[in-house]
Amino acid sequence: MALIYMRKAEVSDIDAIMEIINEAKALLKADGSPQWQDGHPNKEMLLTDIEHGFARVLIVDGNVAGTATLMTTADPNYAKIEGTWHDTVDTYGTIHRIAISSQYRGMKLSKFFFSNLISDTYAQGIYHMRIDTHKLNQRMQHLVKEFGFEYTGIIYVPDAIDGKRLAYELNMVK
Repeated sequence: MALIYMRKAEVSDIDAIMEIINEAKALLKADGSPQWQDGHPNKEMLLTDIEHGFARVLIVDGNVAGTATLMTTADPNYAKIEGTWHDTVDTYGTIHRIAISSQYRGMKLSKFFFSNLISDTYAQGIYHMRIDTHKLNQRMQHLVKEFGFEYTGIIYVPDAIDGKRLAYELNMVK
């Protein structure tokens, strides 16, 4: 049985993180999605995530098998929405840049990782979460809906190709 857990990413994880991100970019491209095809996320962005303590890695038997960013500060891209956030008062966590290594796809690790990210947020006393994805990223849309996130509208992110994103929100009971 594999030993699987999540921890904060460290600078020494950056090469493994970049390999996973690059695999995810290729998968999105193969799926026909322009998401992540404009050069981001890039190494500098991910190092900033690590520096701020937002980056997480999923570890399987000692190897980095997944990466995500769990922001616990307000995301400026979410300040304006074509739609309505259900909660506009409380602090929220945001999941960004989540990807699983191609070596571990098909093992349902994205569900395990997502569950850990939500639990991490809840343990920090944050009971609201947000996430966004491109309309062609069916994999992510399926995952967020499985975890009870509700579609709330459209937001826009800096993206040289197509910055329009579907926005989702999860409000957990305290």
